[in-house]
Amino acid sequence: MAERKRTTSDAILSVGLDPGAIDYRNHPGLDQATMTARIEAGEAVLRAAGFDIVSCQVPADPDEAETKVRDVAVAGPFKVAMIGAGVRMVPEHTLLFERLVNVIMEISPGVAFCFNTSPETTIDALRRWVTPTAHPH
Repeated sequence: MAERKRTTSDAILSVGLDPGAIDYRNHPGLDQATMTARIEAGEAVLRAAGFDIVSCQVPADPDEAETKVRDVAVAGPFKVAMIGAGVRMVPEHTLLFERLVNVIMEISPGVAFCFNTSPETTIDALRRWVTPTAHPH
């Protein structure tokens, strides 16, 4: 689902693997419901802090993920793109990561990239590149 066009120059695209696309066999104690809750909580913290964030949870298939990012891109332009650890740190997702970087650079030239290690560290990654708005949404 694409959001409306943003007007702020500090809009952030947050791209992560859809919780339904994660292989939880290598993550004891983690499941889809828990991961979904962590993502939602992290995004709520970001919005409360004043970040203009557009969330994009992608499937593991690179073609489908690229299509999803292009659909969400109507909410840009973006100053910063954050690509989550679930995409970057799993060797099986190397092609997915590569495709996401390239499509984001294409749709938002000059975008800065930042990276988290979990949904809870996204705010720290974003603060390295953008200052939140004075009036949270």
